[in-house]
Amino acid sequence: MALFRSPRWRSRRSHLLPAIYLIGLLTLTGIALIWYGVNSDREYIYPLLTQLIPAGHCACLTSTTFQCASCLTCAHQDRLPQTALPSSPSWVFDPGQDGDNEALSRAQCIAAFPGLFEDLLRADTFWRENGGLQVEHLKHITIKHGMARVFIHRGELYVAKALSRGEDHRRKVLAVLSAIHRALVTNLERASYQDLEFIFSVEDKVTDVTTTDQPIWVFARSAGEEAVWLMPDFGYWAWENVQNSIGPYDQVVDHIKRTEIPWSQKIKRLVWRGKPSFAPKLRRALMDAARGQPWGDIKHVDWSKRTNVMSLESHCQYMFIAHVEGRSYSAALKYRQACNSVVVVHKLQYIQHHHYLLNYVEVERDFSDLAANLKALLDDPSRAERIANNSVETFRDRYLTKAAEACYWRMLFERYSSVWNSSVPHGSKNQQKERGVRYESFVLLDSRMMLDFDATSATS
Repeated sequence: MALFRSPRWRSRRSHLLPAIYLIGLLTLTGIALIWYGVNSDREYIYPLLTQLIPAGHCACLTSTTFQCASCLTCAHQDRLPQTALPSSPSWVFDPGQDGDNEALSRAQCIAAFPGLFEDLLRADTFWRENGGLQVEHLKHITIKHGMARVFIHRGELYVAKALSRGEDHRRKVLAVLSAIHRALVTNLERASYQDLEFIFSVEDKVTDVTTTDQPIWVFARSAGEEAVWLMPDFGYWAWENVQNSIGPYDQVVDHIKRTEIPWSQKIKRLVWRGKPSFAPKLRRALMDAARGQPWGDIKHVDWSKRTNVMSLESHCQYMFIAHVEGRSYSAALKYRQACNSVVVVHKLQYIQHHHYLLNYVEVERDFSDLAANLKALLDDPSRAERIANNSVETFRDRYLTKAAEACYWRMLFERYSSVWNSSVPHGSKNQQKERGVRYESFVLLDSRMMLDFDATSATS
């Protein structure tokens, strides 16, 4: 005790306290600056602050390398069971005639879209090697906001449970259900489907709702999330929210086709509009790389003030369109692929269902080589035009059509059911009620009932 009363200790304490206060102040200031850098949507923040932003929000410097076993020219079609071969081997997919045909046969789907089902084959193989799927797998998954548990019985879609946090979740859940229903009813053989049950999520990340070893259906996955099944995102049905009223994907494509201008008339610049805070380190790297460049037209969007908002069709007026991932994947990629423009994309971290077929100009995740790539494209406009034309032929005219989407959904049902080893009860014996409500009845429910829906408590 004498030590703490000594003059030497009091002198040390008088020097230590200001140092502690200073360290605390600097720490709080640093935290405040990083928070500002992560959450700000301002056009410009100091480059040093950009470097201090942690690699969260899916902006880490890792990426997925696609090493697919099939592609446009080398599809291993023998990996899919070859039942019901085309009645005529001369049938060839015609974009103008077949692009909107959601009733293509299984054999026509395989012939028309080689490589589209690659991730389904991957998931199929994963679960075969792990003993297949049982209903017990679903019992271990807690239904959280943005998730739904549904089943297909005799070719009809039923909703057992759905949980949404607000209208954004509800719309996305409803869009997924509607897309599934459309894929079912356009298949004349749906009544012969094996019954199956599954859980899907409309959240950005698998880890938002569950662990990575669960067989949920999601919009995107990272390379290590092998247990999940990829499904087309909600925007193929329609994208509607308070800020955007984009509509069905095929309608967007129709608008773009009507307003598309010749390649020679396109603006020779790289365009991007978005919110930096969705992936601050990644998106601000793009903004910094393009700032002051004659080819750059990169701007942040302020939805509250409606500044820098640009229609999807307006993007197509540019020769080059940048695509950047968001919190995980970015659903905007398919809209950019609808333009007859060169899509410039950083090395991707997240995989969507059609990514094995991607055709774009790839740059580093820090955009350090962006200027060099743009210069090469501007110096060789014929090469750039070929890239743009190939992208349109591959995606807008084939792999992102309504026909391709329906084919993918049906192949998802098939591959999932091939490893599904459980029955799907139609009713609940304990409560003497149906376990699910038919899709047609679910869509007529009051929107508030959809937010927290349980079929066993909603039916009598």
